[in-house]
Amino acid sequence: MNNVETIADFYTRKYNRIPENYHNEIGHFNVFKLEPHIGEHAKPIPYKRRDYYKITLLIGESKIVYADKAIELKKQALIFSNPLIPYQWQHGENTRNGFFCVFDQSFFHQYGNLGQYSVFQPDGNHVFELNDIQVKLLTAVYERMFDEINSDYIYKYDVLRTMISEILHFAMKMQPSLPLTKQPANAAQRILALFLELLERQFPVEETHKELTLRTASDFASQLNVHVNHLNRAIKETTNKTTSQIIAERLLKEAKILLRQTSWSIFEIAYALGFSEATNFNNFFKKHAQLSPSKFRNIGLKVM
Repeated sequence: MNNVETIADFYTRKYNRIPENYHNEIGHFNVFKLEPHIGEHAKPIPYKRRDYYKITLLIGESKIVYADKAIELKKQALIFSNPLIPYQWQHGENTRNGFFCVFDQSFFHQYGNLGQYSVFQPDGNHVFELNDIQVKLLTAVYERMFDEINSDYIYKYDVLRTMISEILHFAMKMQPSLPLTKQPANAAQRILALFLELLERQFPVEETHKELTLRTASDFASQLNVHVNHLNRAIKETTNKTTSQIIAERLLKEAKILLRQTSWSIFEIAYALGFSEATNFNNFFKKHAQLSPSKFRNIGLKVM
């Protein structure tokens, strides 16, 4: 199924044009059968993990490693991945099979924001272990996806969006309902919410030649159009932490991800995180992690 045509290709082939309402915003969708990517007959993994949203039905032993945790999968599971949450997949020796679909935010243009769903949020549940009946139900959905994407129905991508939504809600029904997030009740909480949003927008760091633009409390205060003292008071009042502490914690988290999940040099990571010199990054990392970046990376490689 790796040669399935794109949405634009489909409309060009069948109608010699792309419908006006799809122009430039049709997005991307594709569906695959999960094939072995290790061993003598290994195949290249389609789609890098940070490029697309991805929903995988996995049957077989596997391990998913995030920055601060690892999840062992013994039999079968439904896994949700997205561009904002880096992870590393370690497949077991057992023969694997299953399905996965990939899509981008543009594919859901005017159909909603994917980030609103808990399965795609940083603190949400991304892995759902399944019983045999649930696997059978989800396999049927993926089989329908193959039938639909190979059809000539002009609105087939609307149908495929519906199938994605079906899987999303199937998973979220498996976990306890979460209370609706309340809007910030006062000015300090509103400032905190805006500050955290600006902070998170800078991650994940994707390129070594691109450095962070917001690094200090003054940088954020300027962006939020408030005095730095006002920002610091609001952050301290709502979190009992300083603005600098929260920034440092997020930088440390990203540094750990890059050290464990990329082959970038220490210098490249330092520059990408906004440190003018690798020495400054080393000192920062030692202060907050109690060991050097190189030792942290080596320990991570041994564990993996």
